[in-house]
Amino acid sequence: MPDPIRLDGKVAIVTGAARGLGRAMAEGLLRAGANVMFTDVDADALARTGTSAAIAGDITIQADCEHIVAETVKRFGTLHVLVNNAGKGPALLEASPRTTSLKFWEADPDIWRAIIDTNVNGTFLMARTAAPVLVKAGWGRIVNVTTSLPTMQRRQNSPYGVSKAAIEAETLIWAKDLEGTGVSVNSLIPGGAADTEFVHMASRKELAAIGRALLPPSVMVAPIVWLASPLSDGITGARFVGKLWDESLPPNDAAAKAREPSVLLPVPPEIR
Repeated sequence: MPDPIRLDGKVAIVTGAARGLGRAMAEGLLRAGANVMFTDVDADALARTGTSAAIAGDITIQADCEHIVAETVKRFGTLHVLVNNAGKGPALLEASPRTTSLKFWEADPDIWRAIIDTNVNGTFLMARTAAPVLVKAGWGRIVNVTTSLPTMQRRQNSPYGVSKAAIEAETLIWAKDLEGTGVSVNSLIPGGAADTEFVHMASRKELAAIGRALLPPSVMVAPIVWLASPLSDGITGARFVGKLWDESLPPNDAAAKAREPSVLLPVPPEIR
């Protein structure tokens, strides 16, 4: 097995770190030696992580985003990595009494807006707040957690699929905006439905019917550690799949194997 990647001295913020994919990634970065600020809107769940480096905050509120970044820099002296994982999923829409079905015209419009606000606007606000710190340092990482192409198109899966498609566009645009700064922006996905509260009951039944198991959140750990390391220097605007990561390979080879094309069509050079 290749030697493990070390992140000693690196400082990361992971949003949505109280549970699921976020907690798995935050704990994985910690094990690799990084200083990690766990943040989540759920203060009680955040307390159960057992870490003292934790800040409760709502990423849809700019002042909360500013507080999270400022407190991280105050505690650790700098910031190198932002993992935009926090979000709201289809289960929230399914649970609303105003949702009569998951067809878009029968969904609770207030929950629809809340999912878009958290997933798209919250990702923007955290990135907007962290980017100047990363640019000033001349080296940094923004990693946006998105989803698979089928999930973005699956019937009765808006606004979740809509929001993740928007985050893919954010990744590509921000990567171009940050060219030459030393700060990269990439997307990371599990590569299938992960065993978290995001997977609503209808999807769980559908997956069970075709014999597909849910992925463990740990599939995100190896790729996020690589993305947070200098080994990923120069890689930006890319998309990586956790379940395709082969930990028996050298990390850069594993990354090449786990990389997949953008879900958006390439733009001809003449109109970029």
